[in-house]
Amino acid sequence: MTTERRPVDRVLFVAHSGQVSGAETVMLDLVHHAVSDGLGVTVACAAGPLVDRLPAGVDHVEIGHLGLTGESGAARLVGGARLLARWRAVGRALRPLVTAPGTATVVNSLYALPAMRWAAGDDGVSWLVHDTAVSGRQQAVVRAAKPRIRRAVAVSSATAAPLRAMGVPVVVAHNGVRWPVDQLPSELHSPPVVGMLALLTPWKGHKVLLEAAATLPHIEVEFAGGSFPGDVDHVAELHARAAATDLDARVRFLGHTDLRTALARWDVVVSASVEPEAGPLSVLEAMSYGKPVVGTDHGGTTEFLTGGAGVLVPPGDPTALADGISRVLSDGDLRARMIAAARQRVADEHDLSRTLPAMLDALLT
Repeated sequence: MTTERRPVDRVLFVAHSGQVSGAETVMLDLVHHAVSDGLGVTVACAAGPLVDRLPAGVDHVEIGHLGLTGESGAARLVGGARLLARWRAVGRALRPLVTAPGTATVVNSLYALPAMRWAAGDDGVSWLVHDTAVSGRQQAVVRAAKPRIRRAVAVSSATAAPLRAMGVPVVVAHNGVRWPVDQLPSELHSPPVVGMLALLTPWKGHKVLLEAAATLPHIEVEFAGGSFPGDVDHVAELHARAAATDLDARVRFLGHTDLRTALARWDVVVSASVEPEAGPLSVLEAMSYGKPVVGTDHGGTTEFLTGGAGVLVPPGDPTALADGISRVLSDGDLRARMIAAARQRVADEHDLSRTLPAMLDALLT
């Protein structure tokens, strides 16, 4: 990967929402790094928690939310038409910023990409890829925006593969986490606690973990993370399932909480996504702090956990997930080997002090 940058003095980051999940956390790290490099930074996103976390001196341009919000049936068709109109309006509004001399545009999310059809000039934009585009809908969005994608920077090889198949110019720049960090204690709690750090949205697989936990009466479960406004019904379903007799009093919803505090409470961390993750930060964070991870065997999760750094199970399979959790909890030697392999992988491949400059260089090259 070449690291020679174009002549750029300002970076415009475009996000599809004002919420903060893993993708926005990566973007915020890039914003801080760009500022420390002496670059001017503008962030275009909807109002929300993301705006409150922008560093001083960063300009904010408010735009509409650029994603679907949980509609179904006929309402989804209406929502799609409205989204197309928002893409067009946002693209036209951002065009003077995107085409300004000396400005590089980084699109931070799949559903902000189509707006660039109306915003970008001949130079195009860079796309930081946080979504493994395997569904027909995702690939349709990519194809719609492809003429304006100058370069895609994927956070894992699994995420780059479908884009290459569609003819998108793509390179890989891995996610990273802060390193070194002290290993958290590895003694099991009584009863053991299985944790999941993810937004309460359907594809993250919280339901799968609840079904697995229902067959493991000796464990407790904690979910850390907030939710999108459009996922109210899904969150209610999770709470209802957690209150059922086979799980009653064994499931806790922590909401937004400090990462290290949550990890210290947990004996096993689960990433149960039913769709492939690109490069889940929650998995890397758990690995860095020495918490064994059981994850679904697809996307970037496979790349992180292969070779003994974690336990991989088929997606959407509560029985396999329960078996994986049981193996880790019952075998102290296995846990020790996993922890050592995972921390070494973070040190070798996912140290943020190295991955972050490489990612920004790839986006600005």
